[in-house]
Amino acid sequence: MSDIRTVLSDAEDLLKQAASATGERASELRETALTRLKQAKEKAADVQVVVVEKGKKAARATDDYVHEHPWTAIGVAAGIGVVVGLLINRR
Repeated sequence: MSDIRTVLSDAEDLLKQAASATGERASELRETALTRLKQAKEKAADVQVVVVEKGKKAARATDDYVHEHPWTAIGVAAGIGVVVGLLINRR
């Protein structure tokens, strides 16, 4: 994510420079900015894939745990429900 922020910041700076520049220099700056934005888009897509995979693994692990320990899962859910109910009742 920090790489994406850096690339986006660089692209933004290049676009600001391109706005004040003219002629061939402006074209070069715009092209460089577009290249940086494309890199950021690709990195964001890579991050999205990783996050989705981790989410799927977590969902599978949770599902497996609930199937292996149903009463524990029910107890935890009931406990959380009681705590939330108490918090709501106080307000």
